[in-house]
Amino acid sequence: MKGKIGLEEHFAIEETLQDSAGFLPEVYWKELSHRLIDIHDTRLREMDAHGMEMMLLSLNAPTVQAIPDPKKADEIARRANDYLAEQVAKRPDRFQGLAALPMQDPDLAARELQRCVRDLGFKGVLVNGFSQVREEISAVYYDLPQYWPFWAEVEKLDMPFYLHPRNPLPSMAPIYDGHPWLLGPTWAFAQETAVHALRMMASGLFDQYPKLDIILGHLGEGLPYNMWRIDNRNGWAKAPPRYPAKKKLCEYFQANFYLTTSGNFRTQTLIDAILEIGADRILFSTDWPFENVDHAADWFDTTSISEADRVKIGRTNAIDLFKLNLDRT
Repeated sequence: MKGKIGLEEHFAIEETLQDSAGFLPEVYWKELSHRLIDIHDTRLREMDAHGMEMMLLSLNAPTVQAIPDPKKADEIARRANDYLAEQVAKRPDRFQGLAALPMQDPDLAARELQRCVRDLGFKGVLVNGFSQVREEISAVYYDLPQYWPFWAEVEKLDMPFYLHPRNPLPSMAPIYDGHPWLLGPTWAFAQETAVHALRMMASGLFDQYPKLDIILGHLGEGLPYNMWRIDNRNGWAKAPPRYPAKKKLCEYFQANFYLTTSGNFRTQTLIDAILEIGADRILFSTDWPFENVDHAADWFDTTSISEADRVKIGRTNAIDLFKLNLDRT
């Protein structure tokens, strides 16, 4: 399929590059670091070779979210966003930007979001999970009340918000002790992000701000497979849910969430996601540079779905969600 659009596609600046060290064996670091820093060379060749018209670019992880000092986090976010805007301006037909935000301080985050929309022309937000705030050992999640004015601004600006994974802090993850292979994309990324998303659903956030659009990668971080059980556990015991939200969590999942194919190129999983959330709420992505464009594109171009759904997922859903100035055909 020609004209695919990807929206979990990462880059790094020099100050954040080392945050991506360790996600692949050291022997691959030279290649990975080149892929992260490069915008207009290898990346574009891969896109051209595999039918990708556009990437919406976002900063690597955990970067800003792992800087406990709010002012320093704001400084790095602004620096990364300014750099990204410069790169997008060189080829706006091929690249658009998703803002990095200093979520350590909701007011700073809202102001930087406003700047990215007003001055830089960014199309949305990508945040790397929870933020460490003032202390290395802290982990602050965005369902908390202090973030609700920020979410009001996100809704007002109509900006899609991509909740991207990061590993749990060591102090929060004794279950992984002695099993480092479970960290990262193998398991911990999905578990961490799924719990964060469920907290947001259960908090009542989407009752207050029903127009919010939250994006999850990797075909939903395991949530599509589990939503029925989350809402219907112990169905014979008639007890109200113990959270503030007014609806079943699956209703928020279906109304306020989008999923991408980033790093999860499995037809059976894609079909399950379509059954749970609908093809109108799934979008193509590769997870470059941590995954290969060819692996994502070759799978997607031949996976067993209808051609109408392939066009939606591969292109038109992204055009509609991000209001991209592209031909829908």
